[in-house]
Amino acid sequence: MRNLILIAPVVALLTGCVGMTQDQMAGTAGGAVIGAVVTPNDRLQGALIGGAVGLAAVTLLGYDAQGNCVYQRADGSRYAAVCP
Repeated sequence: MRNLILIAPVVALLTGCVGMTQDQMAGTAGGAVIGAVVTPNDRLQGALIGGAVGLAAVTLLGYDAQGNCVYQRADGSRYAAVCP
């Protein structure tokens, strides 16, 4: 429980960044929680890594304004298509 209290401010800092969408905040917070839970030795490091991975995943594979899924090609360009 003590570790979760220590991790909460880190998650708040990651999710409080200006300009982040709700999806990005949720991905960061979810990744941080999962990273903290699955890392038995260093929960803070797990939360930081998990938060970064969650943010990257939601940023790279998200939704556009019409609700379509956004995908990224190998060359870095993005396109939107109907979600599966």
